[in-house]
Amino acid sequence: MKKQLLMISLFCFATIASKANVRLPNIIGSHMVLQQKSTVKLWGWSAPAESITIKVSWDTTTYKVVAGRDAKWITSIKTPEAGGSYAITIKGNNTIKLEDVLIGEVWLCGGQSNMEWSGDQNLPQSKEEAPNATNNKIRFFYVPKSTSAFPQDNVEGKWMVCTPEEMIHFSAIGYFYGKNLFEKLNCPIGLINSNWGGTPAETWAPDYVINNDQIIKKGADALKPTDWWPYKTGLAYNAMIYPITNYTIAGAIWYQGESNTQTYYAYEKLFTGMIDAWRQQWNKEFPFYFVQIAPYTYGNKNIGALLRETQTKAAAFPNTGMVVISDLIPDTTNIHPILKKEVAERLANLALNKTYGYNQIVCESPLYTSHKIEKDKIRIQFTNTNNGIVAKGNEITCFEIAGADKMFYPAEAKIENNEVVVFNKNIKSPVAVRFAFNNTARPNLFSKEGLPINLFRTDDWEMNTSEIKK
Repeated sequence: MKKQLLMISLFCFATIASKANVRLPNIIGSHMVLQQKSTVKLWGWSAPAESITIKVSWDTTTYKVVAGRDAKWITSIKTPEAGGSYAITIKGNNTIKLEDVLIGEVWLCGGQSNMEWSGDQNLPQSKEEAPNATNNKIRFFYVPKSTSAFPQDNVEGKWMVCTPEEMIHFSAIGYFYGKNLFEKLNCPIGLINSNWGGTPAETWAPDYVINNDQIIKKGADALKPTDWWPYKTGLAYNAMIYPITNYTIAGAIWYQGESNTQTYYAYEKLFTGMIDAWRQQWNKEFPFYFVQIAPYTYGNKNIGALLRETQTKAAAFPNTGMVVISDLIPDTTNIHPILKKEVAERLANLALNKTYGYNQIVCESPLYTSHKIEKDKIRIQFTNTNNGIVAKGNEITCFEIAGADKMFYPAEAKIENNEVVVFNKNIKSPVAVRFAFNNTARPNLFSKEGLPINLFRTDDWEMNTSEIKK
C-alpha cells in the first residue's frame, strides 16, 4: 500500500511539474531595453527538462533551450543595432509575449542618496523638466530597496516608459544622464535604478571583497549600525545587484562615498574591489563612471578631502572615470547638492568620450601630476590643461604651502604657461603644497573648458581628523 501511495505521489508531482508554467525574472519584460549589437541573456524558470522556444521579431532565428534539473533555464540571443519596437515570444507549457521591446544602450545607476534623489524630493531642476519629459525611447527600471544575506534570483519592479509621472520619481542624475545620451546617440536608452540613500559601499560588495582584505575589513568593522539603511557586507548587493547581473548593460554610473568618509583609508581598495566583483559577476569589463563626493561640512576635520583623495586614486582603476563637482555646490551645509543636471551632464560627457568615441568632448578635470621647488616658490604641473588654466576671480583661492615644520599657511598663486606657481613671502624654503584639501573647499581654478581642477596635496603627512568642536 505504501509503495502504491509513493508511486501515486510521484506521478502527481511529475504531472504537476510537467505542466509548470514558464516564468521570467521581472527585469525581463515588456517595454525593456536590450543592449544593442550584443549577445544578451534571457533566463527564467519552468518545469525541469522542459523545452522552451524563443522567437524575436528582429530576425527569423528560433532559439531553443531546455530547463535544467533545478527548473532554471538560460540562453543567449543576438541583438541588432539600436531600434524597435520589437516583440519576443517565449513558449513552453505556456506562452509569454513581450511587447514594445527596444534595442539600445543600457546603464545601471547606483550609489546612495545623491544618486537616488528625484524630483519628488523637491529638486527644482526635475520639477522644471517634468512637463517636457515624455520620451518613448527612454525606459526606466526601478529596483526597490531590499536586503538579503544570500544572493537572490529576482527583484521586484517592471520596465516603465519615460513620462512626466514616471520621471519625477526616478533618479534625477539617472534621468538627465539618459537624456544626454539619447540626444547625442539618437537611440533608445534603458536606465536601471539600484541605489539606497545612506548606504556605505560595503553593503554593495559581495562578502569576499571585504573578508579577503584586512584593511577593507577594518573599515567595515568600524561602520556604525543604523536604523535607516543597511550597513553590513553584501546585503544590498545580494538583493539589488546580483539578481540583475545576467542582464547585459553598457556600463554603470555611481554616486556614493559620503557614508565612508570615517573609513576613508579603506575606500580605494573597497571601491575598486566592488567594481571588480561586479564586472566578474557580469562577465564583462564594462565602464564605471563615478562622481567625486561634494564639499560638505562633515563633523570631523579633513575626512571629506581624504575620501575625495582616495576616489581620485581609484579613478586610475581600468576603464573608470571620475567627475569633479566642487563648483556645483551652492551650499556646503547641504549633503544633497541640488544641481543634478550638471552632474549628469559631466557623467554623460565621460561616457560619450570614453565609451562612444566622441573624442572632441572634453570630459576630465585637470589633475596634479608633479611639482618643482624653485627657491621660495613651488611650480605645479597638471594633466588635461592643453588649452590652458583660468581662475574665476581676481585671486586664485584654496592653495596652502608649508616649510619643513609641516605648518601650512595660505598661499598666493599665479598661472604661468599652463602651470601654477605657489608661494608665501614668509616661507623661504617651501617643501609642500595643498590645494582645496579640506572638507568644504570650493576652489576657483579651472581648465579653459570650465572643469574644476581636482584637489591634491604633494605631501603624505598625517592629517588631523579629529571631531570639529561646535
